[in-house]
Amino acid sequence: MAEAIDKRRARRAFERAAHSYDAAAVLQHEVGRRMLERLDYVRLRPRRILDIGCGTGVASAALLKRYPGAELLALDFALPMLARARRRGRWLRRPRCICGDLDSLPLADASVDLVFSNAAIQWSADPAAALAEMHRVLRPGGLLMFSSFGPDTLHELRAAWAEVDGYTHVHRFVDMHDYGDMLVGAGMADPVMDAERIRLTYTDVRALMRDLKAIGAGNAASDRPTGLTGRARLAALARAYERYRDADGRLPATYEVVYGHAWGAEQRRRGDAVLISPESLRRR
Repeated sequence: MAEAIDKRRARRAFERAAHSYDAAAVLQHEVGRRMLERLDYVRLRPRRILDIGCGTGVASAALLKRYPGAELLALDFALPMLARARRRGRWLRRPRCICGDLDSLPLADASVDLVFSNAAIQWSADPAAALAEMHRVLRPGGLLMFSSFGPDTLHELRAAWAEVDGYTHVHRFVDMHDYGDMLVGAGMADPVMDAERIRLTYTDVRALMRDLKAIGAGNAASDRPTGLTGRARLAALARAYERYRDADGRLPATYEVVYGHAWGAEQRRRGDAVLISPESLRRR
């Protein structure tokens, strides 16, 4: 499971990265594009869509184009990201921007037909609770589609840092199967998980770290080292990372991309229990 997240630090990092995000978020944009392609195989006519962790609004704009009759709610916890998302939309077709946290969605129960979230849930303080929140706001028969990163993500950087010191420098990501269990625990119907590996390459480790900073994906672990990283430690990191240099003279950075989708199930509350009808769990 993932370690505790310093939400304030993560928010500040994304606020600072708003101006540089689009130029550096090559992987995130590609994953979002692949998620959108998966909607080609889904029969869905959503009236209201929620884009959680919308960032600068690239996916929000694509969702509005795909579903021109839908209302789109773009949610992010970094206000400068939302400002860019709003400017991206056209007049009358702009998303409704909401500055909020995916761990406590400021929406009513059963109020959206499609919940779309690209590379955001790894910043949750409690991913199981965040998925339960997504199910809460999803109408019965609505679709949740999300992506995240698995434990093998940036394993080269993690191993190299381990040779330098004993601190946490790389986020510990949730396993794909754990996400599947969380979807079941949230009471969602027909959960499906899959994963793929995408490898980016860099000239040196500093270029990788500049990209991570440019998209706001810095170290937000509660047990991260404090203070600045000195030249000696950075030099030690670079030496440790050299073992991964490939035949083309490039340094790889591996990402394990996790995809999940599930359907909103019929549910009703009795006291503290959530009751789910068997009929709502039948495969569509």
